[in-house]
Amino acid sequence: MFHSFFPQPKLFFPSVAIWALICIAVWYGVGESTGLSLGFGPLPEGQEPPIGLDFFLLPDNLFFYAFFLICVGLFCGFWHLRAKDHPWRIWSVWGSALIIMATYFGVQISVAINNWRRPFGDTLQNALAKTAPVTVWDFYSLMLIFAQIAFLSMFVSIITDFFTSHYVFRWRTAMNDFYMSKWEKLRHIEGAAQRVQEDTMRFSSILEGLGINLINSVMTLIVFLPILFALSSYVSELPIVGEIGHTLFWLALFWSAFGTVLLAVAGIKLPGLNFRNQRVEAAYRKELVYGEDYADRAQPPTVNELFANVRRNYFRMYFHYLYFNVARYFYLQADALFVTFMLVPTIVAGKITYGIYQQILTAFGQVSNSFQYLVNSWTTIIELLSIHKRLKAFEAAIDDEPLPEIDQRYLDREGVVQPDG
Repeated sequence: MFHSFFPQPKLFFPSVAIWALICIAVWYGVGESTGLSLGFGPLPEGQEPPIGLDFFLLPDNLFFYAFFLICVGLFCGFWHLRAKDHPWRIWSVWGSALIIMATYFGVQISVAINNWRRPFGDTLQNALAKTAPVTVWDFYSLMLIFAQIAFLSMFVSIITDFFTSHYVFRWRTAMNDFYMSKWEKLRHIEGAAQRVQEDTMRFSSILEGLGINLINSVMTLIVFLPILFALSSYVSELPIVGEIGHTLFWLALFWSAFGTVLLAVAGIKLPGLNFRNQRVEAAYRKELVYGEDYADRAQPPTVNELFANVRRNYFRMYFHYLYFNVARYFYLQADALFVTFMLVPTIVAGKITYGIYQQILTAFGQVSNSFQYLVNSWTTIIELLSIHKRLKAFEAAIDDEPLPEIDQRYLDREGVVQPDG
C-alpha cells in the first residue's frame, strides 16, 4: 500500500515528522529574529494587516515563504538522492511536497479572508446603526477586494485539485503494478480481483482526501492559533466558568476534544462492521459470477444463505449507525451555537464590534475544525480502515506471513492450498 509508491515508508514518514519539528523549532528559535534583523519583520503592534492581495506580500510572509521553500527543497533533495532507484520518487516525494505547499497557501488565503471580515462587518454595522457615514462605494470597494482574494482562491484550488487527481492515480498505478507482479501469491485470496481493481482505487482516493485534510488541519492550527490567541483579548468572561486566560484557545480545545471522544466511543464498532460488509458482499457477488459460467453454482439455497449474511450485516450496521448518528447530529447542532453562547457576556458588555465577532467566529471555527479532524473524518476513516484490512491480506501473502484470521477461514473452507505450501 505504501512502499509501492513511497521510498522506504517506515523511514520516510517518521523523517517527515522529525524534519517538520526541526523546521518549526528553527523558525521559532532563530527564523523570526533573523527575518527581523534582515528587514522582514512583522507589522508594528496594533497595526491592522492589509485586507487585499497585499497581505501575501508582507515582508514577514515573504521571508517565511522563502524559509518554507528552503526546508522543503532540502528534504526532497535528500530523499531524491537517497531513493534514486525508486520509480515513483518524483511523484511521491516532490508531488507530496507540492500538495503540502499548496495546502499551506490555501490556509493563508483563509487568513486573508478573515482579515477582510473585520472591516466589512464594521462597515455593515455602521451602516445599519447609522453610527458613522457609509457610502455605497465603501461596500463596493470591499467587495472588489473580496473578489480578488476569491479568484486567487479559485485558481489555487483548481490547480491543486487537478494535480492531486493525477497524484492519486499514480499512487493507484504503483499499487496495481506491485500487486500484479505478485499475482501468483495473491490470486488465492478471497476477492483478489476486486481488491486489486477496486480497493486500490478507493484506498488511494480516500487516503488522498484524508491526507490533505490532515495537512490542512495542521497548517490551519499553525496559522490560526496565534490569531485566536490575539482575539482572546476581546473576551473577558465566559458563562459559568468566569475569566480565564487565552479563552478562545481553551474553548476550542475543550469542544474539539469532547466531540472527538464522543464520536470515537459511539463509532467504535463501525470499522469491523464495514469490513465484514465488504466480505459478505464479495462472497455473494462471487457466487453469482460463478453462476454465470457453471450450472451447479449460484443455486437457490446457497444464494439465499449468502444474501441472508448480507442482510444480517446491513441490519447490524443500521442499528450501530443509529446511535452513532444520534451522537454526531447532537454534536453538530450544538456546535452551531456553542461559540455565540460563550460570547454572550462579552456581546452584552459591548466589548466587541460585529466585525470582531465575525473574525472570532471564523478563527474559532478554523481552529476547532482542525482539532475536530477525527470528528469530521470519522465515517471516511471507518471506510479506509475496512479497506486497509482487506489489503493487509495481500501484504501478508507477499511477505509469507500468516493471513488475517477471516481470510484464513475462507481458504480453509474453500480447500485452497497457498503457494508456499
